[in-house]
Amino acid sequence: MQFWDAVIFDLDGTLWNPADGILTAWNKGFAAHGLPPFITKSHVEHWMGMLLPDIAAYILPDMDVNERLKLVMDCVHLENEYLSQHGGILYPGVTETLAQLSDVVPLSIVSNCEDGYIEGFFAAHHLGEYFADYEHPGRTGLDKAGNIRLIMERNGWQHPAYIGDTQIDRDAAQAAGIPFIHANYGFGQLDGVIQMNRFAELPHLLYSIPPH
Repeated sequence: MQFWDAVIFDLDGTLWNPADGILTAWNKGFAAHGLPPFITKSHVEHWMGMLLPDIAAYILPDMDVNERLKLVMDCVHLENEYLSQHGGILYPGVTETLAQLSDVVPLSIVSNCEDGYIEGFFAAHHLGEYFADYEHPGRTGLDKAGNIRLIMERNGWQHPAYIGDTQIDRDAAQAAGIPFIHANYGFGQLDGVIQMNRFAELPHLLYSIPPH
């Protein structure tokens, strides 16, 4: 990994697909608030990568801002509980490739999620040992670009690459001034960027493409 001093990952659509668990948890949360459990997988896939206030506005545009934030935070707590116990669907090759990469370069996660979500991913899939650090807005209040910069500064990384699947990820990497590799099996389709068709391709991509 002669070119990179760290690899930073998005989570949803890059390392795993948690959509079924999120769907189950959020509809349970809506029912607990006396609302119809109308969340569909299309809703979940649409909001992947969005910050929580934006998700709340997307799902409940006519509800009072404070009320809808309280409701979705209750859903997030149920989501974290469910995913920490049941996990999501890991993409093929994730475990093996993370083990390979972590031997030669520090790995971390920066995701637009709330407190407890990345921790739930670690608990369910036992992959925490491969990551040197992680960050999210639930802990810092920063957007994705801000958290990428924070984790770089905290660890002294000068030349990381960011791996994600959506335009939000691409924009964050650009704002943080680091290269981006697109996991095109995830939730977003992008043009004009380095494409990763399978997770197992990542070591080759990192070795063959120097940082900008």
